[in-house]
Amino acid sequence: MIIDIFQDTVCPWCRIGKKHLLDAIRAWEGDTIQVRYRTFFLDPSIPKEGLPFREAMAALKGPQAVDQLLRHVTEAGKASGVTFHFDKVRYRPNTYASHTLLKLAPEGKAAELVEAVFQAYFEEGRDIGNLDVLVDIGAQCGLDAEAVREAIESDRMKDEIAADLALARELQITGVPFFVIDNKLALSGAHPVENFLRAFRRVAEEASS
Repeated sequence: MIIDIFQDTVCPWCRIGKKHLLDAIRAWEGDTIQVRYRTFFLDPSIPKEGLPFREAMAALKGPQAVDQLLRHVTEAGKASGVTFHFDKVRYRPNTYASHTLLKLAPEGKAAELVEAVFQAYFEEGRDIGNLDVLVDIGAQCGLDAEAVREAIESDRMKDEIAADLALARELQITGVPFFVIDNKLALSGAHPVENFLRAFRRVAEEASS
């Protein structure tokens, strides 16, 4: 079974949804599940240098809603075993470079690299639009630092990123996280573990019938 996750690296619900999915996979007793991480941009208009976090969030959600929204996400994360420290987040970065880093993940390393990027941004407040920060994250996960730098600077993964974005348009995805299970069933949003398990069973039953 193959699951495609469309996500953005500054999307807190994507982190929560990924955690629920991986928890469901650990609880699953059926066939092996492979996860593929797909690129999606919540706001491709953000400049390369990024924007101040609070200012960008206020423009997106409204000034009065920001604190309430962040509290809600923080509590949802806590309930799921995921930590958010929005008080440390200073930037709303352009996420293109971070998706390039994720595309460099060797087999079996993607989940670790995705989580490292999420942790750097949401827990440590690091600017994941910054090249040096991304090179450091990649190196911490075992990637060659200079290879990461070269790939980001040369836009080496642009075709893979473009293919993900084209597929998202084809599937009419307008928000993330968005999960496509074996090209048979789609789930939109940070569903609880039980919903993922129910979806796995349904897809497995259809495949065996």
